[in-house]
Amino acid sequence: MPDQCLVLASASPRRLDLLRQIALAPDLVDPAAIDETPLAQELPAPHALRLAKAKAGAVAPRHPGAFVLGADTVVACGRRILPKALDRATARACLRLLSGRRHRVQGGIALALPDGRLVGRRVETAVLFKRLDAAEIEDYLASGEWQDKAGGYAIQGLAARFVRGIVGSYSNVVGLPLFETAGLLAGHGFVRARRLPPASR
Repeated sequence: MPDQCLVLASASPRRLDLLRQIALAPDLVDPAAIDETPLAQELPAPHALRLAKAKAGAVAPRHPGAFVLGADTVVACGRRILPKALDRATARACLRLLSGRRHRVQGGIALALPDGRLVGRRVETAVLFKRLDAAEIEDYLASGEWQDKAGGYAIQGLAARFVRGIVGSYSNVVGLPLFETAGLLAGHGFVRARRLPPASR
């Protein structure tokens, strides 16, 4: 392993793109295969942090000496954890529930350190949806954008038109809170000597 090796314990292309956006592209991507089923009576915030730690902890033994980043994103209405939408019926049910309501996106991030420690943080973002009519929901479902998305929507895509307001980290809703992730890495000694890319004009 080279010095300061960063491993992303996630198969999410969104998380990979977000890390690249802030010049923290991982050296390796090694997804964790864990059971993501919520525990009995488990609340959304602890669930997100538990899964993030479980992902980092599962992958870390395969990469001794590396920094291993795990993350999880949970969309919640009150105490209810919304599922990843794997079919239209699930996505439709999620959108109907979110319609006209404020919900919260819980982001868990965890970092397995080269010395064996495991640290983590939780980030919360509030999102307010407009009231959706049946035609808007069906139009969104036809796009296919909801597939495999927590809560049945992707804020960085067509669903942006549903969002009346947001309080907190936007990137957390996309899949990884960048400010907190960069701070967690820097705060535990990860340094990447890389120039920032030039600003686009």
